Amino acid sequence: MENIPVAVPKASPDPLPELRDFLRPFVGVFRRDETRRSIERYVTGLLTDLERKNCDTIAAAVAGTSSERLQYALTDAGWEPQDLDERRVRILSKSSPSRGLLILDDTGQAKKGTKSAGVARQYSGTLGKVGNCQVIVTGEYAADEAGESRPLHWPVTARLYLPEAWTQDRARCQEAHIPDAVSFQTKPEMALHIVDQARAWGVPFKVVVADAGYGDNPDFLAGLEERQLAYVCGIEKTFGLRLPAEVSAAEAAPAPPYQGRGPPRKRRPAPLHTAQALTEALPEGAWRTISWREGTKGLWSKQFVALRAHCATGNPTAQRPSLSRVSTGPEGWLLGERPIPGQPGDRQWYYSNLPADTPLERLVTLAHARWIIEQFYEDAKGECGLDQYQGRRWDGLHRHLALAMLTYAFLAQRRAPVSPPSEGGFSPICGNLAGQ
Repeated sequence: MENIPVAVPKASPDPLPELRDFLRPFVGVFRRDETRRSIERYVTGLLTDLERKNCDTIAAAVAGTSSERLQYALTDAGWEPQDLDERRVRILSKSSPSRGLLILDDTGQAKKGTKSAGVARQYSGTLGKVGNCQVIVTGEYAADEAGESRPLHWPVTARLYLPEAWTQDRARCQEAHIPDAVSFQTKPEMALHIVDQARAWGVPFKVVVADAGYGDNPDFLAGLEERQLAYVCGIEKTFGLRLPAEVSAAEAAPAPPYQGRGPPRKRRPAPLHTAQALTEALPEGAWRTISWREGTKGLWSKQFVALRAHCATGNPTAQRPSLSRVSTGPEGWLLGERPIPGQPGDRQWYYSNLPADTPLERLVTLAHARWIIEQFYEDAKGECGLDQYQGRRWDGLHRHLALAMLTYAFLAQRRAPVSPPSEGGFSPICGNLAGQ
């Protein structure tokens, strides 16, 4: 992170002039002057150099407020975090390049106890294990320049994942102030909702990028197909695929003869393959070494191979196949990745619906664009207190997330170059580019 003096160790009763000007377009989100004042004080607190950023520590470091006033602004004052997100996103979208990326992911934050909204023992990629935590599903806009070291990017919105056990316990939900209308959604379903919000708010993206936690879900990919969106998503090695030539042959084959009983038998679909099996069957000469981005330790390079395939479900060669569950999606790309021989690393797989003439280098760059949202998590947690909300309430958490993302946008704007890029926008917070 660049050491630019934006944060202040002790804040005066008067707003920072730069922050006051930045917050001016958002005053309509908050109904009362007192709430607006508390929001400005809270954001100022998120900018201060505090080890922990919560209502108590902010009130102790920022003049002109109190812990009670800040807590009221986060829980009982009349404003909606989605309204703040929308206002911020519409402003940023107008000055950001068109044809960008929408990156979807989730992040965990460790949490003690059982009372905080959504807390449970669950897997968190942030923790790298199953632990007591909350999981936040997030969308991030990025200019389509993921191969650059500092691409423009900013958060769209974030929402707490609510485990099914929570939705089945209404008393527990009421205690955490979770609205009755909130029902169980899987993370892929939540991600599709974020996609719809991003489109409704005018986010200028054309390609969706996600990891295997989303891409391995057939319903998630089908949802993107229904929305006519291009995507590049991670998948597991067991992801089902069918080869185009075998699909064509199966479609051309006649249906089995009618036996005179029951409905006519359906054509047997093409064989089902796994992503791992298809890439392992390719000759060594098919793999190419490709570099996609400069990192802190040098150029990121691995070996890749790509072939056309249909995403698919249902194995027709099983002893008792359930043909009603067999599906064959549109033709797309299977991308395989492995370390350069002699170097450490794991094999990875991706699936994309990009056109048949898409260069391999383009597939690789998009597949690795997820580092941008990981950089956002690192910066927003370290600089803006994204993961430091200490309350238990659903509404308080979402308001804190919205304000942390607003603070991130302010920092990003302050760290913009003197001469903005030709297409507008601003540079992101510039941290250590250690991710892939």
